[in-house]
Amino acid sequence: MFNMAKEVWNGENEAADEKEAHENSMIFPIGEPNDGFAQYFIGQSYLAPVSTDQVGIFNVTFEPGCRNNWHIHHADKGGGQILVCVAGRGYYQERGREAVEMKPGDCINIPVGVKHWHGAAPDSWFSHLAVEVPGENGLSEWLEAVDDEQYGALTDRSGASCG
Repeated sequence: MFNMAKEVWNGENEAADEKEAHENSMIFPIGEPNDGFAQYFIGQSYLAPVSTDQVGIFNVTFEPGCRNNWHIHHADKGGGQILVCVAGRGYYQERGREAVEMKPGDCINIPVGVKHWHGAAPDSWFSHLAVEVPGENGLSEWLEAVDDEQYGALTDRSGASCG
């Protein structure tokens, strides 16, 4: 019984050490558990507001294997989202396209109306700044989860770039 408890304790310490190492690798804090949006994620994510004035900018951190559901950003005018990877390794995928690997410095511009998801690689923590592009009547439509089969089929490991 003691050995089993010791293994659980060691596993928790290892996860805490990986989280701390990830946080130390970037300038932004990991933040608090993203409980307000947890229903739209598989796995644990964290949220740290960077700016809430003029333009919303949030550091979103994903534990290894964590990803959000498919979703679409809507707006009557303007809107969309920009993702800037600040630490770790993750993926962005638009419906009907191959997933794109994101590494620190990579930037993805997501126009209004594009169905997509983003999240961590299975073996890496991942943090990106999520920039809310100002728009009129903007909202996010949360859709189905990215299931394990879809997630496991990631094939495109090429870098992303802003464009």
